[in-house]
Amino acid sequence: MNVRELAVPDSYVLDLVPHGDNRGRFTEWYRADVLTEAVGHPLTLAQANHSVSARGVLRGVHFALVPPGQAKYVYCPAGRVLDVVVDVRIGSPTFGTADAVELDSEHPRAVYLAEGLGHAFVALEDRTSVTYLVSTGYSPGREFGVHPMDPDLALPWPADVEFELSAKDTAAPTLAQARDRGLLPTMEQCTARYEELRAQNRR
Repeated sequence: MNVRELAVPDSYVLDLVPHGDNRGRFTEWYRADVLTEAVGHPLTLAQANHSVSARGVLRGVHFALVPPGQAKYVYCPAGRVLDVVVDVRIGSPTFGTADAVELDSEHPRAVYLAEGLGHAFVALEDRTSVTYLVSTGYSPGREFGVHPMDPDLALPWPADVEFELSAKDTAAPTLAQARDRGLLPTMEQCTARYEELRAQNRR
């Protein structure tokens, strides 16, 4: 399993190793030891989510306030998505930077993003499934979004897709508006959270 950091610090793509024969295929889609080595601490599993989307369904950009924030480990067991990570941490040297990874069922990969980062994906095929592990449970009062079509973000959405957004995502503010409203986490808060988690792992 190969791990590399994305253009957004504290996010990673993991190239998984499928094993197959005439019966089908087997993939270790999550390895706690591999992720812990890359990140410096284990992923605390609080909830596992699964979505099924038609082509063009776009979910995000979502993030949670820190602390505690919500780390995510994202995998696509069926279909194909473009998965996007956005740095929404005020004070980060890469604030506003995004990186994208295509996840699909034929060339298995996973994406990990740390607490405080924004996440979005668009389904590129009908009946696309996305499964993701999260470090904290759903907390509506601490979870917010940024509009995925914010022109200042200029996220790399494909031009040949007709997008479908939820009412909540359609009404989401731009990154600049979210910053002005005090909705975004700070790099200082996130760095403190990451160090706290690594310190717990060293005990």
